Amino acid sequence: MPFAPPVPLSRCGVVDLGSNSVRLVVYEGHTRNPMPIFNEKAVLRLGRGLQSTGRLNEDGMSQALTVMHRYHAVARAMGAEPFEVLATAAVRDAANGAGFVAALRARLPGVPIHILSGTEEAAYSADGMLCGIPDADGVLADIGGGSLEVVRLSGGRRGPSQSLRLGVITLAERSGGDPLRARAIAEEDLQSVPWLTEAAGGDLYLVGGAWRALARIHMAQTGYPLNMVHYYTIGREEARDLTGLISTAARKVLERFPGAPRRRIDDLPFASVALRRLLRVSAVRRVIFSASGLREGWFMRRMPREIQEQDPLLSAAWELAARHGRDPSLPPALVQWTNPLFPRETAAIARLREAMCWMSDIGSHDHPEFRAEMAFLRVLRQPGVGLDHQARAFLALAVALRYEAESDAMFLRPARLLLDIETANRAEVLGIALRLAYTLSAGTKDLLAGTRLRVEGSRLVLLLRENSGVFAGESVIRRLERLAQAVGLQAAAERDLAAAAAE
Repeated sequence: MPFAPPVPLSRCGVVDLGSNSVRLVVYEGHTRNPMPIFNEKAVLRLGRGLQSTGRLNEDGMSQALTVMHRYHAVARAMGAEPFEVLATAAVRDAANGAGFVAALRARLPGVPIHILSGTEEAAYSADGMLCGIPDADGVLADIGGGSLEVVRLSGGRRGPSQSLRLGVITLAERSGGDPLRARAIAEEDLQSVPWLTEAAGGDLYLVGGAWRALARIHMAQTGYPLNMVHYYTIGREEARDLTGLISTAARKVLERFPGAPRRRIDDLPFASVALRRLLRVSAVRRVIFSASGLREGWFMRRMPREIQEQDPLLSAAWELAARHGRDPSLPPALVQWTNPLFPRETAAIARLREAMCWMSDIGSHDHPEFRAEMAFLRVLRQPGVGLDHQARAFLALAVALRYEAESDAMFLRPARLLLDIETANRAEVLGIALRLAYTLSAGTKDLLAGTRLRVEGSRLVLLLRENSGVFAGESVIRRLERLAQAVGLQAAAERDLAAAAAE
């Protein structure tokens, strides 16, 4: 019988044509967490010289025509439909921007090319960032080569926005390459945005490659245990120290900084100046870096309303379960089964527990010797945009212990460094409980239904229904005792008399 390939998921592609770089991203599927399956960037610096000439860089335009032809070919070959181009600050501001777009349209017949206004660019960026951090409150700042978009966020909703000529290329050219002069320019421009002060005490959400480069430098300097920029969070004073150091460092010093990308070296001082001035004007308390921005905003606008309204954390958990689990009816039953162990949890913690129950079988198809580590890494490094680093660590630690990882295993170190003792203990209890649940149920809802947990004073009681296919064998007792020890109770296994009476 011939092999039948799986039905392919739908794909769509978008090109972000910026002042500094041009990037193609192809996404796959209809999902709350955008799933990029192809991502390619070219640094063209279209906006170089725009401040003095008013025109796009000639070399950049020539290279762009070649690169965009390739991107169109890639999108067609991958079956990405729709495929669109979003042009930002340099193209909209340049005197020859319209002519450049006309040349692009001739090279890419039938491809929609949108020249975004500053307001539209800010809205796309905010929608993309909110895709990953839906309850964001404070200010979004998206820095590119030509412009800086700032958006007021309140309870996950977009407020007023402003596009400023503070992109890294523009700011460098406006200041004559002098970071000290750039500081005064940035402060004056930011002071002209009256609502920035409303974010005092809130958070500053940073989007853009130049600021992601700052995050990578800080992560390398501090030995941060998770090499993932999205949701990386630092305090206001840490951000001030970082930007103060980088904005005044000589180029040769910057080149020696661990984590500093070579292609961003010239941009780093001006990205630092803009961020430091923004911190001063807004008086935010924290800085949160986001890998989601304009392109993800474009993607989410194409998703049905019911997908847009999903919880991104739970959506990521459902997707992992669908790809790697065995029985989609079991996770809701696991949530109910583990309830007695967590009588006073907050709504946020309950949400994490629900996500863990969905993720709890994702190692079922892995080699038994490596299930714990494979599941741990799969959760810790998953592409879901709705997980902060502590959530990733909690879920990864819990799933590793569900697969009976040794509690002191070296691969668990990143998670343990990211969690406080109380949260790590909670993850351990949940992981151990789920291991017991799978031992009893063989990963099926029907067998789990023959068991339940109950806390009686100082005892943790496992109740077993007769003739249900479950019994208190050696492995069950051992895992029950381990769970009872983790919650500070005495273990007991008993016949479920209430279930027997009901029958």
